[in-house]
Amino acid sequence: MSAEKKHCRNKDIINSNDENEQINLQTKSVLLPSLPNHLARLCLSHLKPSLLYSVCRSWRHLIYSPSFPPFLSLYAIITQTSSIKSSRNCVQGQIQSNTVEFMCFDPISSTWRALPSPPSNQSLCLLRKHPSFISRILSIQSLTVSGRLVLIAATTHKFLPALGRPLVFDPLSNNWYFGPPFSTPRRWCVAGSIHGAVYVASGKGAQYHGDVARSLERWDMPKKDIEWNWEKRASLRDARFSREAVEAMGYKGKLCMVNIKGKAVKEGTIYDVVKDQWEDMPRGMLAGWNGPATVDDNEMYVVDQENGSLSKYDADNDCWEELIEPSAYLKGVENISACRGKVCAVFADGVKIVVADILARPATIWMVNPPQGMEVIAVHILPRMSLPECCTM
Repeated sequence: MSAEKKHCRNKDIINSNDENEQINLQTKSVLLPSLPNHLARLCLSHLKPSLLYSVCRSWRHLIYSPSFPPFLSLYAIITQTSSIKSSRNCVQGQIQSNTVEFMCFDPISSTWRALPSPPSNQSLCLLRKHPSFISRILSIQSLTVSGRLVLIAATTHKFLPALGRPLVFDPLSNNWYFGPPFSTPRRWCVAGSIHGAVYVASGKGAQYHGDVARSLERWDMPKKDIEWNWEKRASLRDARFSREAVEAMGYKGKLCMVNIKGKAVKEGTIYDVVKDQWEDMPRGMLAGWNGPATVDDNEMYVVDQENGSLSKYDADNDCWEELIEPSAYLKGVENISACRGKVCAVFADGVKIVVADILARPATIWMVNPPQGMEVIAVHILPRMSLPECCTM
């Protein structure tokens, strides 16, 4: 084992017989000469991580440490390109943890890193395709909530709900943990968040039940974990939102959702989280909701799946303002996520990720390739993971 790796494991272990080695290790730990490290961190925290990464190894270590303000990274739920094979393995019990994987794309180093494995105390089998129905895509529903990745619903090989409770990943602690048990585990449900609370509605459990298809429940995630539970809220008017997986957008204190994707004739509804009541969706909002939607800084965006345009909703005039003209880069995208002016989109085949900077004039678009041999199911924008020093290069 090299001296540097020994130093990563235990900074107090230094070879006293080699004075040169000791001097080298001490030099590497100094961020700015003649300045204490705690003051150096304050100075360096005002610089862009991309600048620090390219200077020296000690600064590269710094930007991944818990003491440095975390930059944003791209988190992806992915599956092997041969997803049918994965499904068969799951049916035969050959996969012990997941049929999907979780990875993070670091924009500073331009590398993909695997997330730690989820807890193994519960069998976790999230199918994307079933060997008996290879043409049918099974939804895996996930959310970004208060800087964390939350898995809400998926399907097992027996067409049952795969999750008995939410599965949460915290990038800053680099840990997975479970949320409170669902009162009724679901799939093909409505999932959304607002003000740090998670909402689950409609869908079906092991079998279809009308009361479940109309129900709405809330998990107040900011509470202490000993106080976690699912609280029943006002029921939906009908069960028309249980036909497929639905993303509820948290927009200006309300959850907005439509029951069918794309340009098909659809219905929309809005839930007021303060008044605990359902409302009709404005006509203009519903008319322009022609593809996957996302919310960033209290602004709602939608990509038109047919022509590839990206628009922002204007609540004052109940209309959509086009930000990116029809483009082949965004045509046919299935899932989008946004944060700080960046919109990330995944195509239905999962073979490429598109990133658009909508704050630039004109907007700029570029591609991020998935890990080799992998298909992307969904993307989220979250703080970068904290890494041990010996894991940074």
